[in-house]
Amino acid sequence: MSRKQQRGEATVEHLLDAALRVYAEGGDQGLTVSAVTKASGVSLGSLYHHFGSLDGLMDALLTRWLGRLMDELVTALGGTRTAHTGIRSLVVTYLDFVQEHRDAALLLHSAYADRRGMADGRRLRDAQEARLSPLAQWAQIHVDAGELAPLPTALIESLVLGPVIAVARRRLSGIDDVDLDEAALILPDRIWRAVAAAPA
Repeated sequence: MSRKQQRGEATVEHLLDAALRVYAEGGDQGLTVSAVTKASGVSLGSLYHHFGSLDGLMDALLTRWLGRLMDELVTALGGTRTAHTGIRSLVVTYLDFVQEHRDAALLLHSAYADRRGMADGRRLRDAQEARLSPLAQWAQIHVDAGELAPLPTALIESLVLGPVIAVARRRLSGIDDVDLDEAALILPDRIWRAVAAAPA
């Protein structure tokens, strides 16, 4: 890699890190091109050169952190043997991610991310397809084994992650009536009851 390419990659990383800080500190209202360039020390022209627009920068940031979350979930599943332990691992890993990467979790669970997802959801999902495939394969293996209810993969994903995402959003919004450590203990068994195959 040439020195110019290295500088370009460093600039991209710097802009992404600065954009996350700006979003975490100011939310939607504070997220402006001038705030990002000021926080990063990178020129306006450089931001547009690498990302095309503020939305392009934020899409790259969302893709980066969604990818990291998905990688952690897939890695967690790899260490499990049953559907029940897999669900427990998914819940705990997701909630740990929210606590360990609070700024990124704020962005991923934000109204901004929802708007971008609605506007460009197909492209964002396609960008994560390689990371989503192992989750779908895991679910299908356990459906075929008779452990999980014979539901479409998208419904299993919604039943497993939906409650976890709702709890994460509640906590990230500043409502203090949910303890994520407690949720990590309670949710797995409750979710399991929703997706487990009916006893034969």
